[in-house]
Amino acid sequence: MMKKFKLLALAFVLGTASLFATNGATPDEPNKEIRNQIVQLLDTPDFIVNEDMSVVLKFTFNSEGEIVVLCPGCKDKKVVDYIRENLNNKKFNNPGERDKIYIVPFTIKAG
Repeated sequence: MMKKFKLLALAFVLGTASLFATNGATPDEPNKEIRNQIVQLLDTPDFIVNEDMSVVLKFTFNSEGEIVVLCPGCKDKKVVDYIRENLNNKKFNNPGERDKIYIVPFTIKAG
């Protein structure tokens, strides 16, 4: 009887813990239109890219519908500066939700 009670208690704790773990605030992937606008704004870098770079951009929108870059997602200072200069405070046609965190992975191609 005691073993069944312990097993039931363990199952309850695990079930509750997994429920809270999946309920956390996770960043959302933006819709295609927002992603296309970002790619368009970052289309032609003003520096030479020697090899393809993967970037995971984390951003949100303010009350005026302007993008606010939270994390450029790259260690290369030129790339970080380029992303911030070309995206921060740019007004979008159909911005996402205010204060919601979005993530966009993309690649800057060498060439």
